[in-house]
Amino acid sequence: MAFDEGLAERLQEYFQHRPDVEAKKMFGGLCFMVSDHMCCGIVGDMLMCRVGPDNYDECLTREYAVEMDFTGKAMKGMVYVSAKGFESDADLHGWLKTCESFVRALPPKKTRK
Repeated sequence: MAFDEGLAERLQEYFQHRPDVEAKKMFGGLCFMVSDHMCCGIVGDMLMCRVGPDNYDECLTREYAVEMDFTGKAMKGMVYVSAKGFESDADLHGWLKTCESFVRALPPKKTRK
């Protein structure tokens, strides 16, 4: 599955000064890892946001956000946002800050030996 290259550029610009961020191809799209935790990504032309279980219900009330049902079952703590929901940089950055806030609260990943 192809992903929105324009959105990928916007995400790369947002994270460009972050040495702890890595983009990886996943889910047939592109995923941005922050400190080895999945933070956000792109599936097709949708922004995939890891907002966490505590923010999930509130995020679903926002216009253009829907539950992420990648496997046919809703993944609590993950939402898709359609293009209208991140047209402006302010809207996109708002979503990304929600994702980053959740990921920063997670414990560090254990290093593999």
